[in-house]
Amino acid sequence: MLIDEHIISSPLGNLCLKANAGSLVALEWTERDITPKPKNTSLSQASNQLHQYFLNKINGFRVSLAPEGSEFELSVWRAMTQIPHGTTATYGDIAKMTGKPAQAVGYACGRNPIPIIIPCHRVVGNNGHMVGYSGQGGVETKRWLLAHEGALLL
Repeated sequence: MLIDEHIISSPLGNLCLKANAGSLVALEWTERDITPKPKNTSLSQASNQLHQYFLNKINGFRVSLAPEGSEFELSVWRAMTQIPHGTTATYGDIAKMTGKPAQAVGYACGRNPIPIIIPCHRVVGNNGHMVGYSGQGGVETKRWLLAHEGALLL
């Protein structure tokens, strides 16, 4: 599988976007240097949309996604994309949507290969408690993203 990469700067550190065959497959934090504008259209779109997101000019992403995971993980990731910008859902809410236990939902959230764009930061524990975040900075990054989106934090 041929993977194209593009590294951008963000308020949360440098992010490495990865695409294959016209679809975004991963977003990872990296210490590597920013790369020039990509030739890959999906990387260019994702990069532009992330910059707009961090400038508060957009509140959703329209880029082709192709995360790799089990059918269950894919169902959880699809459910997470339905959580509106600036709001949260609990692991229990996602569990009801997918018909699986909340603990399994938490595991799938932790395996999300495209954080921010697939907004696992919008999934919180019971009563809005901040629990876990797989991105660099953990829960503090999750809090930052939710505050950036204007979500009411407890």
